[in-house]
Amino acid sequence: MKKSTVTLEFNPDLSLNADGKHVREGLSTILRTGDYLWVSCDERCSLERLKKINEDTFGEHHSFDLSQFLKLPAGTDNEIDIEGIALEEHYLWLVGSHSLARRKPKKSQEPTDQMKRLAKLKVDPNRYLLARIPLIRNKETGEISLVNHSTHPYEHKFMLSAAQLIGNQAGTNQLMEALADDIHVQDFLKIPGKDNGFDIEGLAVHGERIFIGLRGPVLRGWAMILEVAVQDTHEGYFELKPIGSKGELYIKHFLHLEGMGIRELDISGEDILILAGPSMDLDGTIALYRWPQALLKSGQSITHRKELERLFEVPHGSGDTTGQNKAEGITVYDPHHAIVVFDSPAEERKVNENAVLADLYAF
Repeated sequence: MKKSTVTLEFNPDLSLNADGKHVREGLSTILRTGDYLWVSCDERCSLERLKKINEDTFGEHHSFDLSQFLKLPAGTDNEIDIEGIALEEHYLWLVGSHSLARRKPKKSQEPTDQMKRLAKLKVDPNRYLLARIPLIRNKETGEISLVNHSTHPYEHKFMLSAAQLIGNQAGTNQLMEALADDIHVQDFLKIPGKDNGFDIEGLAVHGERIFIGLRGPVLRGWAMILEVAVQDTHEGYFELKPIGSKGELYIKHFLHLEGMGIRELDISGEDILILAGPSMDLDGTIALYRWPQALLKSGQSITHRKELERLFEVPHGSGDTTGQNKAEGITVYDPHHAIVVFDSPAEERKVNENAVLADLYAF
């Protein structure tokens, strides 16, 4: 499989979060819209836009604070943990992980205190976010930007507006309420994502169909995609609308990804591309699959491994680079290539102090 690299250059003045972590250290998703790449870091409340400078470099970094477009329950004090972004018509869609987090042990602490941290779970209300933001091109400059409201470029009587899935008093949202009694998911909702618990890490949108990929749980080797649709309610919000045969607010698609969970989704023609990898916090096989004619399916589905096309594997950290080079995001770059970005990039991926290399694969 042919592979080349693309350089992503970030502005040093926009690239550090409150803890001093550089945006290039935690890239979790990527989307191409024309001459622009959109990426997110899983420890921020922003989206980063890069513009094509030449054939293998994107720069002119601009950062969009999502609290300016959406109502974040915890403001900007807590990360959104953005794990998927997608484009449909004139909207950029995004989804948070919707997962619990387990505290990490700190080596500087006494063993007893480290064990106590491993028993503590953290709930970040900002993670329970499914949202859309208008993505509009400036007619004079050609620049594509996020806006709160805009008239539709071609249907001037129609207004585009930023909105998000309605929340609840528990600090989560309507999707989590709908899944609370699900026969496959309910037992995993109280388990942290890195423990094979419920964890969203992929998003693709086609018309009214919203596909949400789950990194976990993986059930006896089977990964899951949830499909939902939404309808506007009051200003700034939308709600799930019934799409199942019995009025369910979601339907499920099971895919045998050979024991892997879903890291990212993207649409290619009538197919859905699936970046798959371990559901747990470990180094393991990461591969790209094609789910053929996925957009032609209706209703719930179950797809066996021989019905999927395994396109290629993406190298991951091991040995001296264990815990590094974790492929997290993928987007169709052109009709024949996909671009992959990595969380925790190894040193050889880092270019000077503010750039990082992404991989470009033929498929």
